[in-house]
Amino acid sequence: MPNKDINEKLTEGRQYRAVMEVRALPGENKARIVEGYATTFNQPYELWRDGPDYIFLEQVDRGAFDKTDMSDVIMQYDHEGRVFARTSNGTLELRTDDHGLHIRADLSGTEIGRQLYEEIKGGYTDKMSFGFTVDSDERLITEEAGVVTILRTIKSIGKLYDVSAVSLPANNATEISARSWCDGVIAQLTEERREAEARERKKQKIKIMLNL
Repeated sequence: MPNKDINEKLTEGRQYRAVMEVRALPGENKARIVEGYATTFNQPYELWRDGPDYIFLEQVDRGAFDKTDMSDVIMQYDHEGRVFARTSNGTLELRTDDHGLHIRADLSGTEIGRQLYEEIKGGYTDKMSFGFTVDSDERLITEEAGVVTILRTIKSIGKLYDVSAVSLPANNATEISARSWCDGVIAQLTEERREAEARERKKQKIKIMLNL
């Protein structure tokens, strides 16, 4: 189970995704630069499975960041603790391109930032996550061979809070977010299946009676 803080943030609507990698660039004049993509666009990734019957996918639309509040985004480690870089002082740069949301950070400003740079450079930390809220999304539900796939497309991100280097992807928090979003969908589909099965049983019963 995620800790209390993560549960509270998810309840408030803040979500976390850890799907991309971060890498260190060669040092230039004592600068310690890392870069990567916090997310990619229009590339579905799996968030959660509910047994063999339901698969939850998600993707970020190319225009999802067009109106996002990115006024003061920070870079942290595991979404907590000290700040390693931030947009307001120019040590963190964010931009979108056709591939996704690109980040570039200078970690040379603090001792712990320099330590994180060395961890990323050495391959000990190589994943990123980002904290955000969703303003709007769309979903597409398909079914094939009894397996229901729910594809959520995030159309608009309201606020980008942070990008974080992470020791492990935030799978627990991601799963809670996914379950919260699609539990209602699964319940509805399950009820529709039950109703369809009930109608089929009734048809079969009528056929048997007519044959008699």
